[in-house]
Amino acid sequence: MAEYKAPLRDIQFILNEVFDADSIWASMPTTSEVNLELANAIFEEGARLCENELFPINRSGDEEECQFNEGVVTTPTGFKEAYKTYAESGWVGLGGDVEFGGQGMPKMLTVMFEEMLYASNTSFALYPALTTGACLSILYHGSQEL
Repeated sequence: MAEYKAPLRDIQFILNEVFDADSIWASMPTTSEVNLELANAIFEEGARLCENELFPINRSGDEEECQFNEGVVTTPTGFKEAYKTYAESGWVGLGGDVEFGGQGMPKMLTVMFEEMLYASNTSFALYPALTTGACLSILYHGSQEL
């Protein structure tokens, strides 16, 4: 049976050796409280989600399609439950603006988590990607009421 294992060592190498993420984050006011210890904890939890929840339902996302019948949307098997876990665990707002309830994590961190999402289950990863796009559009182009 196929298995997905998140590339945590590769992620740590990129952040530590290539980008010197700790220094970059410490130099900016909006990310000064973010450090490699926090990032590694986020990635370890993200890896558990991707390996144990999302990868096992990857096939249903490829073989089944979303349906819209008589005003009711259904998603591939397991997606509703997985999204509930994803949302309740705070992943939806990982990079979101703290003013609106997000966690404000830097893009350098969120893109590495997104890599795990797409690698473990591309069909599922598209759901939060659409939400992120909508949020950014409203943030930068929406009225104050929105």
